[in-house]
Amino acid sequence: MTWNRQQPSPMPSHKYRDVHSRVDVPLTERDWPTRRLTAAPLWVPVDLRDGNQALAEPMDPARKRRFFELMVTMGYKEIEVGYPSASQTDFDFVRLIASDRIAPPDVTVVVFTPARPELIERTVAAIEGITNDVVIHMYAATAPAWREIVLGHDRDALRDLITDCGRLILKLAGHLPNVRFEFSPEVFNLTEPDYALEVCDAMTTLWEASPDRPVVLNLPATVEVATPNVYADQIEYMHKNLARRDSVILSVHPHNDRGTGVAAAELAVLAGAQRVEGCIFGNGERTGNVDIATLALNLHAQGIDPMIDFSDIDEIRRVVEHATRLEIHPRHPYAGDLVHTAFSGTHQDAIRKGLAVHRPDSGEWHVPYLPIDPADLGRGYDEIIRVNSQSGKGGITYLLETAFGVELPRRLQIDFARHVQRHTDATGDEVSASDLWSLFEAIYLGDTGVVALTGYETSPSQTTITVRIDGVPQTSVHTGVGPVEALVSALAAHGRQVDVVSLHQTSIASGSSSEALTLLEFRVGGVTRWAAGRDRSVLAASLAAVIRAAVM
Repeated sequence: MTWNRQQPSPMPSHKYRDVHSRVDVPLTERDWPTRRLTAAPLWVPVDLRDGNQALAEPMDPARKRRFFELMVTMGYKEIEVGYPSASQTDFDFVRLIASDRIAPPDVTVVVFTPARPELIERTVAAIEGITNDVVIHMYAATAPAWREIVLGHDRDALRDLITDCGRLILKLAGHLPNVRFEFSPEVFNLTEPDYALEVCDAMTTLWEASPDRPVVLNLPATVEVATPNVYADQIEYMHKNLARRDSVILSVHPHNDRGTGVAAAELAVLAGAQRVEGCIFGNGERTGNVDIATLALNLHAQGIDPMIDFSDIDEIRRVVEHATRLEIHPRHPYAGDLVHTAFSGTHQDAIRKGLAVHRPDSGEWHVPYLPIDPADLGRGYDEIIRVNSQSGKGGITYLLETAFGVELPRRLQIDFARHVQRHTDATGDEVSASDLWSLFEAIYLGDTGVVALTGYETSPSQTTITVRIDGVPQTSVHTGVGPVEALVSALAAHGRQVDVVSLHQTSIASGSSSEALTLLEFRVGGVTRWAAGRDRSVLAASLAAVIRAAVM
């Protein structure tokens, strides 16, 4: 075959090994490829801890509180609120929850700690007095490079360290009826599957996991290194082989280093995960944590209740941007400024036609290029179609219809689109509905100059027309024809030939203040052209269109 003419690149790809050579998942039969998502997992936003650690300027108490209140309003029932041993600000925020009761009773508070005794003690001190359910989340890195390079432990020594720290947590907080435990083998996705299983089973045994006091086992793709199907295999292996599986809440925490965090999370849920940790809009170290807003709205787009309220996406976005001081990209799924906007002409035409036939009472949404109804997110339809040099007649027509109520016949759509294209090519700018209307007025409704209709009278038998041509009034009487034909005849008698092809009636705006707009198709020298006239009277608008045609 000769179609693939790619040449080797100078990239030093030989430096890296694929994940299969480092982690061999002993899974020969997979159930996840045939499963379907049918319900939302438990969402756990970690913006206040993991996302906060990834900020150049971590949140101050006011921004952190506002963000927490947003999450509560949206309906999150389990929220990781901080890393109380990492900073005084985080410690004080957890104490605020204890003292001011800012967390509703049905919200579970999660606090995070490394497997280090002094930090565990600080963490347990932070939650003292909290009456909400609390999850103490302990982690330790278990992957070979982290074990050997960072921690300097072999497998057995690290397992002993982890269980010793787990035993300390049990000693300090195991007697508290509102406290449960969570363990993360950090960099799970690069940890040998048998070792990850060994350590996780040791923790559920130590913490006496039971159905009425389950342990969360959180399996992070701390650095995303493989295609999402590999992560799904790893999760399914754990799901099928964990001891005390009915006493475990299996959780995942994907990162986005390869840009496939969302896909990895979705496949992980198919593979048995019940809980997903991530950040609203995906903030986090490096390329970020998995975006749990996108995950939730992906479910919504498939007819599955995400169990979280995104009905005012722009307010959610404002609060997140304020708290993180990071702008949401205009193409960010669902939340970006341009995600419901079409500039392409073919897209605009399809969307316009889809909206035209959509019936809100039908209970179903089937509009091309719009996977969900923008109204679901509290957005209107004004920004769906925008016009630039890439746009076509569909978008232009849609803007004129929605902004001004003006409906253009197809041939005029084509004619006007040519003028708009020339304008946008020349300026390089996007054009608004107001810009389009100004351009339309200049082209089709402009000054008639040396020709003017100064008067007309009609009766069942005749029409009297008075026109001023080059400053000279001319009056003529026409029998057996209508007013438009009479005006055409009067103009022809003075060398102003208008060969009318068709007349189309529409209006500008609506209601009692609307004006009639006549769109006149006419022929000059074998070339078809368009003119327009406007007036409160349909007849006057039609006559004005003829006058405009006479001077074009």
